[in-house]
Amino acid sequence: MTAPAAPAGPATRGQVLAWALWDWASAAFHAVTLTFVFSVYLVGSVGADLPGTVSAQAWLGYGLGAAGLTIALLAPVVGRGADAPGRRRWWLGVWTVLTIAVMAGMAGVRDEPSWFWLGLALLASGAVFAELGQVSYNALLPRVSTPATIGRVSGLGWAMGYLGGIVLLLGLYVGLLAGDGGLLGVPTEDGFAVRLAILVAAAWFAMFALPVLLTFPDDPPPAVRPPRTGVVAAYRALLRDVRELYRDAPHTVYYLGASAVFRDGLVAIFSFGAVLAVTVYGIAPGDVLVFGVAANVAAALGALVAGRLDDVVGPKNVIVWALAGMLACGITLLLVSGPTMFWVFGTALTVFVGPVQASSRTYLARLCPPGREGQLFGLYATTGRAVSFLSPTLVGLFTTMFGSDRAGIAGILLVLAAGLLLLLPVQAPAPYRTAE
Repeated sequence: MTAPAAPAGPATRGQVLAWALWDWASAAFHAVTLTFVFSVYLVGSVGADLPGTVSAQAWLGYGLGAAGLTIALLAPVVGRGADAPGRRRWWLGVWTVLTIAVMAGMAGVRDEPSWFWLGLALLASGAVFAELGQVSYNALLPRVSTPATIGRVSGLGWAMGYLGGIVLLLGLYVGLLAGDGGLLGVPTEDGFAVRLAILVAAAWFAMFALPVLLTFPDDPPPAVRPPRTGVVAAYRALLRDVRELYRDAPHTVYYLGASAVFRDGLVAIFSFGAVLAVTVYGIAPGDVLVFGVAANVAAALGALVAGRLDDVVGPKNVIVWALAGMLACGITLLLVSGPTMFWVFGTALTVFVGPVQASSRTYLARLCPPGREGQLFGLYATTGRAVSFLSPTLVGLFTTMFGSDRAGIAGILLVLAAGLLLLLPVQAPAPYRTAE
């Protein structure tokens, strides 16, 4: 049996900030590239005149669905690799560099249909790399926190991600994308302004990811490195963990399954919301960034309110009512048209996103059997990616079946409704139990 390595000293405030800055940095991919800028450019401009009967939005759904399936297959192996002492920062660096490299490649995608497939391949690859980077990033959280501060530190990272997205989206909109080339007056022909914005976002990611990659106090490697875990062994260990947890706390397993489904619906809202704003509701591609800022602010405010309600009515009630609110707004969006209606009900929908995200994690903490926190949050990360292909695939399928981009909304609503129905039978834990 290998002796564990001695842990490094406690993290300083500066190291905690360096860790949280990675969330700020990664907004360059999640908010700019995947949600509000490159995906909109790829579907609304590059793929606008794509030959064939399958629309660009449908292909985007299939591409992100394939990326989600890849993440689901790799996450258990990557997660165990990220837990290896002395390797956490190294793996985070690998996935960060790969994501930035893919973003830099997107800057070469011209506004011509022949470039659509390269753009889609780069976007799907970036989604895989960024999500696997998130696995390694989350594995660092216990190293920069204590049982008494893990919630605050995690919340700091979450807030930094929202704030980073708002600042970067505003800067790109004002400087490059508003009107005819923004304040800088950059050329807009051949998608140059958008491509330059993605290049700036890649530089943003690289600059703000450096602090954690250079200063993070990773644990030293063990004196004798344990044998490598193969893919088959990693999946066997995952199934063993689930069986043991089901035997001891079956409703916790039920919650993991339900949250995996509705969290996939949340991801789809941000992945396709901006695309639908342009293709269905007639919002100008540049103005989508303004909506992105409003959506991030609304989600952040919703999360803050949910934090207080969580302690009063319990996290399950917060999640149930927030999912119901999202479904009501989504069904309304399915029926209305025009930019004004999208602004009203799209912003209202994002208000409910924050509470679901915030209370999902606290609900799991309340369900968690004592001493099983590390295992349980590892399963939470893995199960969340196990169905990450579901919403994008349904968006693509509904868009193709009905020959309408609007129909893709129904695919997202179906996933959210399934998650809500799966959550309802889950038994709540003892009232207001907290995990410390």
